[in-house]
Amino acid sequence: MVRRKGTPYILIIFVGYFLFSLLLSQGAKAGRSRADIDALARYLQSRDTLNIRDSLAVDSLVVDSLVVDSLPADSLSTDSTLLSQLKAPLDFESQDSIVILPKRNLLRMYGNGQVKYESQQLQGDFMQMQIDSGNIYSTYIDYPDSLNRERIYAKITNEQETYEAKSINYNINTQQGYITDVVTQQGDGFVTADRTKRIGNGTLNLMDGKYTTCDNHEHPHFYISLTKAKVRPGKDLVSGPLYLVIADVPLPIGLPFAFFPFTTSRSSGLIMPTYGDEMDRGFYLRNGGYYFAINDYVDLQLTGDIYTKGSWGVQAQSTYRKRYRYSGSINASYIVTKRGDKIAGDYSKSSDFRIQWSHQQDAKANPYRSFSANVNFSTSSYNHNNLDGLYNQAVLGENTKSSSISFNQRFPNSPWSISGSMDINQRSRDKTLSVTLPNLSITMSRIYPFKRKQQVGKERWYEKISLSYSGQLRNSVQSKEDEFFKKNLIRDWQNGMSHSIPVSASFDLFNYIKVTPSLNYTERWYSSRVAHAYDPALNKVVPTDTTYGFNRVFDFSASLALSTTVYGFWKPLPFLGDKVDMIRHRMEPSISINYRPDFGDPRWGYWEHLRYITPDGRKEERFVSPYEGQLFGVPGRGKSGSIGLSLANNLEAKIKKDSTEFKKISLIESLNLSTSYNLAADSFQWSDLSASISLRLSQSFTLRLGGAFDLYLWDYHEHDGRIIPYRVDKLRVLNGKGIGHFKGTSTSFSYTFNRETIKKITNLFSKKKTENDGDDDGSSNDPPDQPPTSPRGEEGGGSLMGGKSGSQEEFDYNGYLKNRMDWSLSFNYNLSLGTGEFIPAKKEFGYQWRHDLSFSGQFSPTRNWRFNFSANYNFDEKRITNMTCNVTRDLHCWSMSASFIPIGPFKSYNFTIGVNSQLLHDLRYRKSSQPNYRATSQWY
Repeated sequence: MVRRKGTPYILIIFVGYFLFSLLLSQGAKAGRSRADIDALARYLQSRDTLNIRDSLAVDSLVVDSLVVDSLPADSLSTDSTLLSQLKAPLDFESQDSIVILPKRNLLRMYGNGQVKYESQQLQGDFMQMQIDSGNIYSTYIDYPDSLNRERIYAKITNEQETYEAKSINYNINTQQGYITDVVTQQGDGFVTADRTKRIGNGTLNLMDGKYTTCDNHEHPHFYISLTKAKVRPGKDLVSGPLYLVIADVPLPIGLPFAFFPFTTSRSSGLIMPTYGDEMDRGFYLRNGGYYFAINDYVDLQLTGDIYTKGSWGVQAQSTYRKRYRYSGSINASYIVTKRGDKIAGDYSKSSDFRIQWSHQQDAKANPYRSFSANVNFSTSSYNHNNLDGLYNQAVLGENTKSSSISFNQRFPNSPWSISGSMDINQRSRDKTLSVTLPNLSITMSRIYPFKRKQQVGKERWYEKISLSYSGQLRNSVQSKEDEFFKKNLIRDWQNGMSHSIPVSASFDLFNYIKVTPSLNYTERWYSSRVAHAYDPALNKVVPTDTTYGFNRVFDFSASLALSTTVYGFWKPLPFLGDKVDMIRHRMEPSISINYRPDFGDPRWGYWEHLRYITPDGRKEERFVSPYEGQLFGVPGRGKSGSIGLSLANNLEAKIKKDSTEFKKISLIESLNLSTSYNLAADSFQWSDLSASISLRLSQSFTLRLGGAFDLYLWDYHEHDGRIIPYRVDKLRVLNGKGIGHFKGTSTSFSYTFNRETIKKITNLFSKKKTENDGDDDGSSNDPPDQPPTSPRGEEGGGSLMGGKSGSQEEFDYNGYLKNRMDWSLSFNYNLSLGTGEFIPAKKEFGYQWRHDLSFSGQFSPTRNWRFNFSANYNFDEKRITNMTCNVTRDLHCWSMSASFIPIGPFKSYNFTIGVNSQLLHDLRYRKSSQPNYRATSQWY
């Protein structure tokens, strides 16, 4: 047997070397780990911002639930891969506990852990940080329901983005990571994805993502499925193939790619049009155009409509604002509507336009000058030719529209002021325009020209004399819409200027009677006068010639008024009860003497006396004025030396509330009577007796009625079988016909009924009010400041992950649903009573009622349903006109609306369901019918 020397030694040396190398490597690794842990411990000891809510003291690194192995100080090194790369303090905290595992280079945080580094913040119920590399794993803990603890999901927050996920693997140095089930809000919607990779610049690369505006992220009502997408938070989303999913049902509606912009600032860009179909105008593209973000003060939006059968339209909208100066908006549109067929003979073409301008000046801009505009002008058929206004209650029922542009200039330390306006009144029913341009006024407030600047002694009587001035320049015309621009400025427009100077004073006579003398001077300037003559062929007086030039027309009058106040008190007799303590009657009688010359005298030249013979041989005469029909009228004909009588009454009662308190109520707010007697007239010296009454029925409602009584008799004669009534110079009171014949009155009622109204009425008849009288929902058992507890995981801590179920119903303390049904009913009723046809048998005029009723209402059976309507009732035709109804339903992230006109020539309906978000406003379904045509439907 041969023995080989040296072989076992070589094997022993090799094995020993291997074991020694392995031991050195393990020792180096352990030393590096312990060095990292010790460096972290020293770092924690030096940080003032360290905060662990239970307790933390770095002393042998064993405190409470924070456990770290104790190491000899001389074996620790300050070198650490993570700490050497930190550019800012690293702060972290945990609500429950922190555990450091040195052998595995791990730091774990339990219970709402947070790590803050520079502008980054990571959060999670459970967080694990790898110390040497800076990798952080964050997720949530699914606690048992019995603990009733909210679920805190993993979250990353920095200056530009915030998103949550079920788990996050993130490197705090490279700012890259992998995310599962991410949720982030971008613009009006939310982006979710099963798998996500975040790269260093903040971009998210998604796989199997979703974009939706529904905040129920776990189970959205709809979403756009994104197979692959890239998200730049706060900027945009670019996606590959995508398709629409509604109620978990994929629809065959998709695109090969898509771009979603997420911008928080204004920027110019295209406005995509909507498309559809109308029977009478054809297929269309509407509201497409361009938006111009001009600057921070003004923007502009230009859009257009086009129809395949020739109709088209353009719109321009702009808003502007300058702080402490002014703000406003302009909306102008022009549409051309073509309907029918030229061959069939029902072809029609109409051109309509509308302009809306609203301008407000800030009160701080100028305390002495103001400018405002409120323009709402359109052609009569615009609302019915524009699809946006067909179902709009605010514009469909418009019969009259008014527009005004006005300015006012006051001069400091001066009684003078200037104001001007341009006014347009439009009546759509008969296409009538009334335009006043310009309407300029110059006024001087009341001054006392004889008052001394430095008064010494008692005030003189002449110092009480005051005067003021008001002047007005007006140029106006009334015409039909299609004839307005054909009117001649000289021949058709009416223009003139008036000047009014009242002079008055006030003196006390015997300390009880107030004496007020006054003198009024009025002058009118006209640019034309019209001559009249009798036309035998027409059997009436007609204008024959118009002379243009400067014409001055003036009149004046003087008056002297005496007035006083008389009080009367009446205490009810004891047997009537002690509820009414006192009744007070206040009377204000006044008497005035007025004088005015006869401006119908030929020497003034204001009236012409025409004498003519009718074709049947009768001699007649008539007074006409060449200034009749002018803007500021013409001085009255006939001398006047009248005595005016008036009496104002007020009746109040003092009611006892209890043994010590009283309250005052109004029985008759005012009752006024007035008439006059003309000493200079040779007949019909008494004027009509005017009366008015005002009754305060509640604090918010006052009933006012006014009318007049004719004090003279009437008779009649027959001519060609016609009854011609005429007035007789005989007082009714002297002939057994009463004081006067009622000529008519008018009043209006406007009121709104709602839940609060019914509640107030109920309280009036209730003898005892409950403590919870003011509760809107009737849930009187709810203790204050104790809202119902939300179930765990629903909206806890403002988390995006939990989402919302879509139900926002409220429950009381006992768990019952609060079903607040809001409703209101408003009506406006105008009632007038006037004279009707003459009744020969009674020698009196009959009466005729006139009514006008408009009403509207809304009803919300739940917080998501809303019904409203608006209509007018025509009493002459005995039918409802211009009725419009609307139904809306809030479907969480969607909304449904239905509008219909059930009666009239525009009978039709419109149904729309779509997404609420403006970014996805084209995602909607619409079905509608045009007036008197078939229904159409389309997806947008």
